[in-house]
Amino acid sequence: MKDAAFGLVLALQFLTRLPLPFACPWTPATRRWAVRCYPLVGMLLGGLLATAALLENLLPAPLLALALLTLWVALSGGLHLDGLMDVADALGSNAPLERKWEIMKDPHVGSFGILALVFLLLWKAALLFVLLQAGASLLLLVMILGLGRFSAVALLVLAPAARPEGMAASWKRDLSPRDLWLAALPLLPLAALVPGGVWLCLALAPFLMLYAWGMLRAFKGINGDIVGTAIEGGELWLLLVAWSWWSFVTG
Repeated sequence: MKDAAFGLVLALQFLTRLPLPFACPWTPATRRWAVRCYPLVGMLLGGLLATAALLENLLPAPLLALALLTLWVALSGGLHLDGLMDVADALGSNAPLERKWEIMKDPHVGSFGILALVFLLLWKAALLFVLLQAGASLLLLVMILGLGRFSAVALLVLAPAARPEGMAASWKRDLSPRDLWLAALPLLPLAALVPGGVWLCLALAPFLMLYAWGMLRAFKGINGDIVGTAIEGGELWLLLVAWSWWSFVTG
């Protein structure tokens, strides 16, 4: 159980900006547990957002949606957004493979990265607004952020690393399909409780397959930026699915 506790702390330290000043051992066991805890961390972040959303009586819906999105970005420190911009710049370059990798490593942000960031945040804010306006269950946020990080687990377990070094390769080491199933465990009871939760789980599959196919075709493997982009893209897709389900099934 000590390895599991260390793994949870590692996942929180890596995926969030929550203050946890603990030094955890970096071993195969703690790495595995950290990846298994990714969805659990997402559920925690979603719970914080859902709690903040209870301020709906104090703020009009547009301001509340913007406040929630600001908190959403702040809790993760923009980590995944940075990866999104790097991937967008590399894809937008239409350059040969090696040049794409150079662009992804470049600390400067290009026009494609800025456009991707702006439109992703605009779409997230708009979808948060319409969900709030529709009176959707706030537990959807817990489900969406948990499933978004499950996307990262799926890529780390199932997709090949593009390079033997780097963040993704270090996290991938020693993982197996069993870790994917263990990561899904906390999401299963929640899916049964949240209105539309089962539909969100089912809708994640085509996104993951299409995203993985596109990334492997473009980059021949994954890295940390590609994994982070899967989280951001998965969250946006699930927000859209949640709005569609809530509007057309319960509306």
